[in-house]
Amino acid sequence: MLKQKIVIVDDEPKIIRLVSANLRTQNYEVVTYTNGHEMLENYDRIMPDLVLLDILMPEIDGFKVLEALRSFSTVPVIMLSACHDASDKVTALDLGSDDYMTKPFTLEELYARIRAVLRRTGAQQPPAEIATSSTIINLQIDYAKLRISVDGRKADVSNTEYKLFAYLATNRGKVLTHEELLKQIWGPEYRNDIDYLRVTIARLRQKLRKANGENKIEYIITYPGVGYMIE
Repeated sequence: MLKQKIVIVDDEPKIIRLVSANLRTQNYEVVTYTNGHEMLENYDRIMPDLVLLDILMPEIDGFKVLEALRSFSTVPVIMLSACHDASDKVTALDLGSDDYMTKPFTLEELYARIRAVLRRTGAQQPPAEIATSSTIINLQIDYAKLRISVDGRKADVSNTEYKLFAYLATNRGKVLTHEELLKQIWGPEYRNDIDYLRVTIARLRQKLRKANGENKIEYIITYPGVGYMIE
């Protein structure tokens, strides 16, 4: 069985040595870089399964690296930061990161977050009991191909965005609470991290509006303080 490959991008040698050594004990293949430019230049050669990306780095910060990465790849990214400013977390999520961790963190928490992100972003076939496709107004969900289309045009959604919308769609007509969505899509350890859900819903809506062109259709209904539903 091939090992999953994790890339670490951090300008602190001590962090790189500590994290890489411990990830190897967990049977991951690890590649390290001390700056974002080098990782971006070598991305097509290494093709990682997940990226651990520090924010505060010289030359090019982690936000700019993430923005560049998202222009051509949906690889799962966990942002690492010594800053506890909530706005940095929201910025990272807005730019398309899959998770955000503040330093210092325990290795056990890092392992759990990596497992959760890889589990969430991995391609999974739909359960046998649900239909292979469904239609909501002019939107089509292909559960076999893990694809959302609007009037035949594929919406450029991430794996997490797809899974969130598909879960709402398979529970159509039912209001799903914030906690349930977080537990089902992100994992039980994320049940109180509502920022993840709010940012992903906002990004998903924006992408569906773009795919819709002139049609101003809102597929996801918000129930303030409760959750979300697709009618």
